[in-house]
Amino acid sequence: MLKIGIVGKTNTGKTTLFNAVTLLNAEISNYPFTTKVPNVGVGYAKTACVCRELGVKDNPQNSACIDGWRFIPVELIDLPGLIKGAWEGAGLGNQFLSVAAQADVLLHVVDASGSINSKGEICEPGMGSPLADYYDTEEELIRWYMKNLMENADQVRRLMEGKNMDLAKAFLEVTAGIKVKEWHIKTALEKTRLMGIPFEDWEDEDFKTFATEIRYLSKPTLIVANKMDMPVAEKNFKGLQETFGERFVVPCSADVELMLRRAEKAGSISYVPGEEGFRVKDESKLTPKQKWAIDYVRSRVFNKWLRTGVDQAISAAVFKLLMINVVYPVEDAKRYSDRKGNVLPDAFMLPQGSTPLDLAWAIHSDLANGFIYAIDATSGLRLPKDYMLHDRDIISIASTRRRPKKN
Repeated sequence: MLKIGIVGKTNTGKTTLFNAVTLLNAEISNYPFTTKVPNVGVGYAKTACVCRELGVKDNPQNSACIDGWRFIPVELIDLPGLIKGAWEGAGLGNQFLSVAAQADVLLHVVDASGSINSKGEICEPGMGSPLADYYDTEEELIRWYMKNLMENADQVRRLMEGKNMDLAKAFLEVTAGIKVKEWHIKTALEKTRLMGIPFEDWEDEDFKTFATEIRYLSKPTLIVANKMDMPVAEKNFKGLQETFGERFVVPCSADVELMLRRAEKAGSISYVPGEEGFRVKDESKLTPKQKWAIDYVRSRVFNKWLRTGVDQAISAAVFKLLMINVVYPVEDAKRYSDRKGNVLPDAFMLPQGSTPLDLAWAIHSDLANGFIYAIDATSGLRLPKDYMLHDRDIISIASTRRRPKKN
C-alpha cells in the first residue's frame, strides 16, 4: 500500500488532518509532544471511477465507489511535531525521522494563520511565520539524511573498493531501506556536480548538498497550508505560493473537514469528501451553536476555497507528485468482472511507466510468473508485457497460472 507521511511542527494541525482522513481518534492537544508515537491509519485517494463512462454498476472489492468516485486505500503516517535538533535525536527525532523515510510522499503541514511561534507554541494569529516553520522542519529532515549518509560513508568506500561498485550503486546499497532509488542517486550526483569528485574528498557541505537533493527526489512533498478558515491565513498562503509555486501548496482547513466527516458519520449531513459542499439533512434539528458552525463553514471555507482541501491534498500528493496511474484488472474482459461476477472489482495504483507485467506482480506473483499476454478490455487488443499502461486502463491478464482465490 502506498504510504503518505505527515510532517510539520507541533500545533500545525497534523493530527487533525490525520483524523480527518482516517477518522481515528488520535489525541489532539495544544501541548508539545502530544503525539508520542507515530499514528498509522488508512485513508483514501479519490479519483473518477471508470464505471461512469462505461455505464456499468460496479462492485468494488479492494476500494470503494461513491457517486462515481473511486476511493483507493493509502496508508497515512502522522509523525510527532519535529523540533530543533530532531536529527540529533532530540524529542525521539531519529526514531520518527526514520519512520518518515519509509513514506513514498510527504505532506508538510504548516499553520497558514501564523498562530504558532518558532517553538511550536500557540501565539496570537499572524505573529508566527509558516514560511520559517517550513524551513525549520525541512532543515531537520535534511540534516537527518546528511547524518545517515555520513554514518554510512565508510561502508560506501568499502563497497567501492571491495566489490568494485561505482558510487551510485554503493550509495544504493546503504539507502535502499529508506526508499532511495538508483535514479535518485544518479540525478542527485549530476545536479550537485559531485559525480566527478573523488568520494574521499567530499566535505561536510558536499554531503549536505547531496542529502538535500536525495531528500526531495526520494520524498516528493506537498505543502498543506492549514487553518485557511482564519482571516489572517490568506496573506501567508499567497506568500507560500509565491515561494514554492501553486503546484506545491494546497489551502486546507483540517478542523472543518474533521467536523464534516464526523457529522456525516453521525447522519446529520450528506457529504462526500472532496465535494464542493454538503447538505444538512434536517436543519430544524440544529441547535443555535450548530447553525452558527454551519454558517461559518460555508462562508469561511466553501464560499471562499470551494473545498476543505484535505481530499485535494491527498489526491495531489498521489496523482500529481507521484504521478500515479489507476488501473483496473479484470478476469472477464467482456463483462469487466472477476470470476465471481464482481464488476470492476479492484483498482490498483501504479507509477507511470508500469507495464502489464508490473500489474501482474502487484496482483500476485503466480499471475506474473505465468504471464502470457494482456488484453485491453475496452478495445479487445492484445498487449505485450512491456506495453506502457495508462491511467484508467482496464486490463485482463492471460497467464498459465490462475490468480489465487480470495478468502
